[in-house]
Amino acid sequence: MTRRVASCSCGQLSATTTGTPVRISICHCLACQRRTGSVFGMQARFPEAAVTVQGRSTVFARTGDEGTTARFHFCPDCGATVYYLMDAIPGMVAIPVGAFADPGFPTPRVSVYGERKHPWVRLPDGIEHFE
Repeated sequence: MTRRVASCSCGQLSATTTGTPVRISICHCLACQRRTGSVFGMQARFPEAAVTVQGRSTVFARTGDEGTTARFHFCPDCGATVYYLMDAIPGMVAIPVGAFADPGFPTPRVSVYGERKHPWVRLPDGIEHFE
């Protein structure tokens, strides 16, 4: 079974996962752009039972366009988001793919908020798109 470790920049907060992600997606919403400081966010979802969190986190709750809330857990020391929980998807943990620092991480299969995608961004072939 695959084991991966995601962590913040200073290493104080981490999330260890086992198994294959249920979904890997790219989000082009403006909130993800602001949160990541990049032109999109990329996350992998795992069942709660497949994730073990260690360290302290501070939580920022944000209500999205569709009215549901996500709770972003970030390191109180370095500020990096390591995982988040979404009210709309109970029982799942989303982890920003960059927190794994693994260039071999599997390719995303879904792209959401495509209407906010920067026009120069190119996505993998065969990815499923949602505006």
